Amino acid sequence: MTERRVPFFDLAASLNPVKDQLDAAWAEVYGHGGWVGGPAVGAFEEAFANYCEINHCVGLANGTDALELALKALGVGRGDEVIIPANTFIATAEAVSNVGATPMFADVDPATLLMRPIDVEPMITPRTAALIPVHLYGQPCDMAGFAGLAEKAQLALIEDAAQAHGSRCDGLAPGALSDAATFSFYPGKNLGALGDGGALVTRHDDLAEKVRSISAHGRSIEDRYLHDIVGCNSRLDTLQAAFLSVRLTRLDEENNHRRRVRDLYEQLLPASVQLVKQEPGRVSSNHLIVAEVDEREDFRRELETQGVQTGLHYPVPCHLQKAYFEGANAPSKPVAESAARRIVSLPVWGQMPEEDVVFVCERIGALRR
Repeated sequence: MTERRVPFFDLAASLNPVKDQLDAAWAEVYGHGGWVGGPAVGAFEEAFANYCEINHCVGLANGTDALELALKALGVGRGDEVIIPANTFIATAEAVSNVGATPMFADVDPATLLMRPIDVEPMITPRTAALIPVHLYGQPCDMAGFAGLAEKAQLALIEDAAQAHGSRCDGLAPGALSDAATFSFYPGKNLGALGDGGALVTRHDDLAEKVRSISAHGRSIEDRYLHDIVGCNSRLDTLQAAFLSVRLTRLDEENNHRRRVRDLYEQLLPASVQLVKQEPGRVSSNHLIVAEVDEREDFRRELETQGVQTGLHYPVPCHLQKAYFEGANAPSKPVAESAARRIVSLPVWGQMPEEDVVFVCERIGALRR
């Protein structure tokens, strides 16, 4: 058993460079006492909208709510179908189900593991109401292709950008070509809060206004005592917004470091361990660095004994989860199913020392020459 350990993700290391600013943010919120809807919320929404080069940001309680409220605001509901990738976190499907619609699972590109317009177009039926491409692992999907497909079929288009803070496709941030993009600020994300949080960004004034109303119990924009629609309670709290504003100032720096980590992995990993491909013209946030390997469980177990912790994202595709499994006669998604047996997430965080990357690759090289 080795004494050296490399964690899959080191949250403390990510927070240490901004500890003083986080302490100051806490003190400021404590001082004014505006714990809900305080000034830090509006400040963060403006800063994140500017970062995404988009008109509006609405802070919400979490990334799942952001997807669900986007669907509600766009009128997607009972009797509708929404096409999503089979290999996403269950929250993408859950949001569709929670508005009464049915998630329809698409297979993905064998190289990138991303949903593609070519896979989706044959699935569109008269019941299809929306498409939700997921920027898996932080790499953007072909949004120009999806935007064209959505326009042609008159469908709502929502980007699940929960892992894609700072990603760009052909120079455009999430939300630029869609009705809305949604983000999670779960602590492990590239832009993470110190608790739960989420946001929706959009170019459209009316959509932002409707989502903001739904998230505040359907409250009227003109009169806080009037409730125009049935809504819910989904707020980004003031303290988390203040923390996020601090962390946003370092997002590009940390994303750039993640890219250097990926480059180092590509240089040093043995040929038997291949990273999931990244397409030219797409700038990934590298939220996760994922490889495909044979005999994955043995691989992970052996690495653990060598001091290297790994992750799995995701070992069971959504269409095979008990909540959605349709039985033996359900349509197969061969790419997603094959990848789910082989994928493994390697350690990465915004301050990961390069010597840790070298150590991980040496340990893998010793196992998989």
